[in-house]
Amino acid sequence: MNAIPNQPLLEVRNLRVEFPTRRGTLLAVDDVSFHIAPGEVLGVVGESGAGKSLTGAAIIGLLEPPGRVAGGEILLAGRRIDQLSYDEMRKVRGAQIGAIFQDPLTSLNPLYTVGRQLIETIQTHVKLTAQQARTRAIDLLKEVGIPAAEQRIDHYPHQFSGGMRQRVVIALALCANPKLIIADEPTTALDVSIQAQIIALIKRLCREHGTAVMLVTHDMGVIAETADRVAVMYAGRIAEIGPVREVVKNARHPYTSGLMGSIPSVGGEQGKLTQIEGSMPRLTEIPPGCAFNPRCPEAGERCVVERPDLLPAGRSSAACWLYDAAGVGRKLRQPQTVPEAVNG
Repeated sequence: MNAIPNQPLLEVRNLRVEFPTRRGTLLAVDDVSFHIAPGEVLGVVGESGAGKSLTGAAIIGLLEPPGRVAGGEILLAGRRIDQLSYDEMRKVRGAQIGAIFQDPLTSLNPLYTVGRQLIETIQTHVKLTAQQARTRAIDLLKEVGIPAAEQRIDHYPHQFSGGMRQRVVIALALCANPKLIIADEPTTALDVSIQAQIIALIKRLCREHGTAVMLVTHDMGVIAETADRVAVMYAGRIAEIGPVREVVKNARHPYTSGLMGSIPSVGGEQGKLTQIEGSMPRLTEIPPGCAFNPRCPEAGERCVVERPDLLPAGRSSAACWLYDAAGVGRKLRQPQTVPEAVNG
């Protein structure tokens, strides 16, 4: 499966993810659209419950029941994959899409050596003999920075540190040279120095292999260091998307501005950090209009009754009526007082 030149490797169009319950259907991901080009890292950031991990799970076909893709399209190299059967999607997963999860122990079987797991994965997707697969497994371990790979290949997961286990998981994700990797909080459980090493590794893989990466995280520091573009999610929708430097330095959506204002800077004069009052609504309590309007210091009359789609906002796009070309929605309610506080 090869991408057509100048065509995005991954296209997500108007994705909807639902969870049927006895009390009704919960809409967890609502009309989400984005694309990722070969060799590009798209960071997806947001608070817990924003829908970022569910979006990744929908792409790789690993939504936990009763979750389901209820609308939209997911295309990989121009081929629609959201309607594939379980067996067809299983062939795509691993061969075309690799996955890196937050806890490497959930991806590794503690009863098998890492070598056995790598070799079985390689032989599932690539026609190689056992010896050829072992040689490739050792090469992969070396590529992700495992020292003494010839010996460590016969070790069990518990014999590796957390950072080394995560490197093994990355090697597993690379077994069949996938064109896309979904990385869901790949550095969260690691200390800062190991985080930096994993970030550098992901960036190098993109550069050398042309791999596209969807990097899901709540850490804007990781996004700023790793991603080319960033999508900020809130309550199941994309609030803002654009080049990472533009979003970090010149946030357009009030929610993104609040996120940026809550991050301490290193060096220079630092005043009090801003705080976004309230919390993200539950799926059962999403307000009409813009979901952020109860917390937004710039909410207008239109914001409480009509939900905005992504609108051009400089080099980015923001789901905010402040950027409506007609200027509708600029009549603001009485601004809410957002106290400044140290984000502890």
